[in-house]
Order: sequence, then structure tokens, then C-alpha cells
Amino acid sequence: MSMSDATGETAPFGYEDIPAEEKVARVGAIFSNVAKKYDVMNDAMSGGMHRLWKDRFVARVKPRAGEAILDMAGGTGDIAFRLARSGAHVTVADINQDMLDVGIERAHKRAIEGLAWSCQNAEALEFADRGFDAYTIAFGIRNVTHIDRALAEAHRVLKFGGRFFCLEFSTTQWPGFAQAYDLYSHQIVPQIGKLIAGDADSYRYLVESIRRFPPMPEFAAMIRAAGFARVKVEPILGGLVSIHSGWKV
Repeated sequence: MSMSDATGETAPFGYEDIPAEEKVARVGAIFSNVAKKYDVMNDAMSGGMHRLWKDRFVARVKPRAGEAILDMAGGTGDIAFRLARSGAHVTVADINQDMLDVGIERAHKRAIEGLAWSCQNAEALEFADRGFDAYTIAFGIRNVTHIDRALAEAHRVLKFGGRFFCLEFSTTQWPGFAQAYDLYSHQIVPQIGKLIAGDADSYRYLVESIRRFPPMPEFAAMIRAAGFARVKVEPILGGLVSIHSGWKV
């Protein structure tokens, strides 16, 4: 995917390869479709375990009172609400306004205040250099067209000593479980999407996008290439999900 758009650059969209310039709009349509059913989507994708994974993720971030944290692709607020409990100043950014609108509504219903909400493209953030103590992204990086650009932007907006944390689906290495989850995700998750949200195709894309995401060692190498040091990978359930982290030094 190093070719320019003029020479036919493509990007993965589920199991398809599409023109790179089309991916933002097509992914945007997916998330606009599922915004109102986001919790259902996450429950379907993870068997309900995403809530525990997010708790574990935020515990690894160790947010502190007064810190400035950017939660990218965090539209519905799941990570931001957890981060905000520490007293950190959290900016929730997402490329999809429909997702942000769901998060704003949820924050209002829960009386959670002090969050900033911003419509942003992860590949071209409008924030100044070195403005954040931490950058988090959960289940969002695999939907970015150019992952390397998003990682470079994460590095740019972090202060020196700032930390990067990413929670993302990967590929489990556990024998037996990998085959069982593969069957569940490909055959059952789209049917759940059709039954509950009337939308099997969006859920099918989300499953396929996991299979196209780089393996853990490859993604860790991309984080290092963006300039991060002390890069670590914490597999969960044999790598079904992983927490990647790095520091800007």
C-alpha cells in the first residue's frame, strides 16, 4: 500500500481491496449504520467481554487527575467515561459525527461532564504538537485507511514522556479456540447484526476487518517505526485482543 492514489493505491475493506480514497466514506457509512447499536455490536463481537477488556485497558493507561488525554475513535464514550473517573481532562475524537452524537447523548444521560468532543480524522489531527499526556484508541485503528499516518499523528500530538495505548482485536494463537471464534464471528455475528440491528453487512465487514489487521508483531513494528520506544504487546485470550503500548521519549 505504498503506491500513490494516482497509481492505484488500495486499502483493505473487509476481504475486499478498494481504492484508498473510498475507504473513509465506506467505513463512515458502516459506523453511521451501527452507531445507535454500538453496544450491541461490541457484545456480538466479543460475547460481552469487551467491557472487561476496556476496564483492563484503562487500568494499563493509568490516567491521572489533571492529565490531558486524547481518546481517538472514541465516539460513544466507552473509554472516555472510564478515563474521566480519574479526573483527567479527556478529549473524545472521532471521524464520525453520528458516533460522537451517541457519546454526547450517553454522557448527558449519565451526567458525565468535563469531556471535550471533536470530529477528527486520525490521519490528520487538528491538534497542536505535544499537547497530550496520553493517546488512547480502542477498536478503531483497524478502520483507519493509512495506519502509519495515524500512528505518526499520535506521536506528534503527544508530549515528550507521553504514552500511547491501543486496544484492538487480533488473531488468537490458542488451538481450538481460534477455530471456534472464527466460526462464531463469521457465521453467527452477522446473523446477530441482522436480527437485532437489521444490518448483517456492517457486522460482516467488522469481522472481516479483524482478519485483515496486521498480526501483533507486525503492528508492534509499525508503532516503533512511528517513533515510539519501549513498545509492548499484551495479548488477551491468546491474542484475540491485544493491548499495544509505547512511549514518546
